[in-house]
Amino acid sequence: MVDRLKGKVAVVTGAANGIGQGIAQMFREEGATVETVDIKGADHSADLTDEAQVQTLFAAIGARHGRIDILVNAAAFAVFDWIETLTFDDWKRTLAGELDIVFLPTRAAWPFLKASGAAAIINFASANARHALEGSPALAHCAGKGGVLAMTRQLAMEGAPHNIRANTIAPGFIRTAATDRHLSSDPAFRAKVLAKNMVKRLGEPRDIAFAATWLASDEAGYVTGADIPVDAGATAW
Repeated sequence: MVDRLKGKVAVVTGAANGIGQGIAQMFREEGATVETVDIKGADHSADLTDEAQVQTLFAAIGARHGRIDILVNAAAFAVFDWIETLTFDDWKRTLAGELDIVFLPTRAAWPFLKASGAAAIINFASANARHALEGSPALAHCAGKGGVLAMTRQLAMEGAPHNIRANTIAPGFIRTAATDRHLSSDPAFRAKVLAKNMVKRLGEPRDIAFAATWLASDEAGYVTGADIPVDAGATAW
């Protein structure tokens, strides 16, 4: 299928690399007008944890198009450490990089999502939103992703009267520049990931982009408040 997003205006944050970049590319392939945002390397450069910058950015995007049909909050930042050594500053930085970075763009985009008449918000949860992973020092990340999952359910409720849908995707291990560094530094890590996966390969950004394209399209018009795991079955057993 082609042109599944034809005529739609999409904003994708965290679009300079990885999952966000893959989604922005596929959205363009499917006919959307895409505005990309990142700290650098995108159409728009902004610190998405800075309230003033976010308000200014979305006001400009809204003025240009008059509406936003799709908002993908793919930008995120987290510090991984154990509770015994996790500093309070890193805890706060992670919650800002997981929660503020979703809240601020969504709030700023809200009037333009309402103007769409049929809008979609796509956020990113994680397996860590539902359970801990043995050996992973992800306390702050777990808290942040759990918050995104709960926030998105609330957004689905608040958005429903305005025909705004809100869903999360929960990716498994996806190969990006950042995760490739983990693979190269720990040769045993790939085997650990594949041992947990039912589908015995590593994920690619396009695997997530296919799910995001469906959620953003009119095909998913009856889907809101859902969490879609795209993880090779890793959380299913």
